[in-house]
Amino acid sequence: MEVAIAAGGTAGHINPALALAEELRDRGHHVTFFGQSAKLEGTLVPAAGFDFVPIRVSGIDRSRPWTAVTALARLRSARRTVGTHFGTHGAPDVAVGFGAYVEMPLLEWCAAHDVPVMLHEQNSVPGLANKTLARKAQVVAVALPQAVRSLEPHAGPGTNIVVTGNPVRRSVIEGDARRGRETYGVPDDATLLVTFGGSLGAKAINEAMAGLKQDLLGRPNLHVVHATGKASYEEVVGALRLSADEARRWHVVPYIENMGDVLAAADLVVSRAGASSIAEIAALAVPSILVPYPYATADHQTVNAQFLVGAHAAESVADDELSRPEFRRLLLGLLDDEGARAAMRHAAEGLAQQQAAGHLADQVERLGPSC
Repeated sequence: MEVAIAAGGTAGHINPALALAEELRDRGHHVTFFGQSAKLEGTLVPAAGFDFVPIRVSGIDRSRPWTAVTALARLRSARRTVGTHFGTHGAPDVAVGFGAYVEMPLLEWCAAHDVPVMLHEQNSVPGLANKTLARKAQVVAVALPQAVRSLEPHAGPGTNIVVTGNPVRRSVIEGDARRGRETYGVPDDATLLVTFGGSLGAKAINEAMAGLKQDLLGRPNLHVVHATGKASYEEVVGALRLSADEARRWHVVPYIENMGDVLAAADLVVSRAGASSIAEIAALAVPSILVPYPYATADHQTVNAQFLVGAHAAESVADDELSRPEFRRLLLGLLDDEGARAAMRHAAEGLAQQQAAGHLADQVERLGPSC
């Protein structure tokens, strides 16, 4: 089949799309991406070896209604670009959108030309683009069961809403624990705590971890990999004031490049509850303490976290509770209790999150002409 995918803006949209594309490519299908060259997809998609058609779109700032004029003009121009491409190369068999405005030109053109359309929603609370396009889609795949009810009012009469999970790229699923530990010099018999707050970091998590420095380093067999976010790196290094000996066990980095290897090596994770983080933690069955970002739209990270918490694979702590004694007791208790962590890992394995890309690819193939 020929499959067209639109995904962009953030890694939370792009990485699941790339995971699907990798699975489809392995099954013998050809995938072409549509997105913005100046955004993250303009780098990640070509680097992964997929064809990329550049388009330009912009959202509407509700506080500045006049931005709607520019947004609509760019949407029309992008639809013409999509139409011109397909006029030269032929229409795809299926089109898939992963949310955000960048999917609208592709999916609107395809829906108008009888090309089957599928959406994927990564979060528990759907975004505006997916809600707008759900009525035109034959299939809406969701990562989390909680999203089904939110999307039902927007779906068309023939739309099938299915729970597939959130696809995770092979580079993460195939993470190597030994390689992850070797990156930071962590012995095989050491307990490894990994903490991160997404690509931008999380101030509350950074401060809480720095405040627990003595408790954590007081455990001689504990190593910490602490991703601060690029903007916060110098501030966190200054707050921790690690000695040379301490820095051998507390590894501070702006960003974890080899996330699959590090998660595979981890005994416990403390992180935000973004859709991609939840999917990667679940796919590698890592016990976790999740700290939902309190200002996420409709508090969707709290709902995201319930996917793992409800399965007894994670604990959830509110952002404003990180400075309380309860968080300290929870974190140190899990680090000291290998049996509790083993139970959480077993619960996460039961979610079969690592199969999400295959489930989503099955849905794409069912829409294609061979089925």
